[in-house]
Amino acid sequence: MVRPLSVVVAAVVTAGWLFAQAGNSMVDAGKTPASSLPQTTAPDKPVISPELRGDIFMAKKQYREAIEAFHEGSPKDPVMYNKAGIAYHQLTQLDNALKSYQQAVRLKKDYVEAINNIGTVYYARKSFRRSISYYKRAIQIAPQATKSASIYSNLGTAYFARKQYKDATDAFQTAMTLDPDVFEHRSNYGILLEERNVEERAKYHYYVAKMYAKNGRTELALQYLRKALEEGFKEKKQIEKDPEFASMRDLKEFKDLMALEPRVL
Repeated sequence: MVRPLSVVVAAVVTAGWLFAQAGNSMVDAGKTPASSLPQTTAPDKPVISPELRGDIFMAKKQYREAIEAFHEGSPKDPVMYNKAGIAYHQLTQLDNALKSYQQAVRLKKDYVEAINNIGTVYYARKSFRRSISYYKRAIQIAPQATKSASIYSNLGTAYFARKQYKDATDAFQTAMTLDPDVFEHRSNYGILLEERNVEERAKYHYYVAKMYAKNGRTELALQYLRKALEEGFKEKKQIEKDPEFASMRDLKEFKDLMALEPRVL
């Protein structure tokens, strides 16, 4: 007997529905082979920008790789040049560092961080007068910004290198006013470099101790006094006369420190 077409179509539809339901049951039971399941497209991996990749290399102290990454960035982005300059700086390639910083400033005339970093190149070259001029230029652009604390600290360090101790003290005090913990910064591989290399470390730590004592931070003042003595600062009588330490002289810790003969490191 020939089935009417409508019956055949209904049977096919019904069979298809039953097959689909059976398939769903197999999936639910965990019996469907992986190859027969619908294939999904793997999510795209996040794209890492050249800047972020360079930052990662900087954190790992892989400075050459960081330079390559920063150079892949936009040729019109001053931040890329400034960061590449810092990477060159860490490799002590001062000529390349200077060129990168200068290009950053060409692209952005008021780029405070790059101007400061040019100053650090001249400081490293012991051209302290030129470094001072760049630190001052950076400060003029952003005199009260938080980042200016580090620049004032750099300025004080450059004055210190020139033995202009009064100017150094004034700059250090301004730095501490803007950021009370400015001298506790250990490193900066972001976009602004902080200068911590000084030849007369004993005297430098003595001046920092005076700053902390003047600001009532006794514990840090004692810590830096100890560093100064351990690094060869011999003028104990000067310490005992300095007005900044007047409030500390009755402290047992201060008396013990003055009584010690620390081993010079």
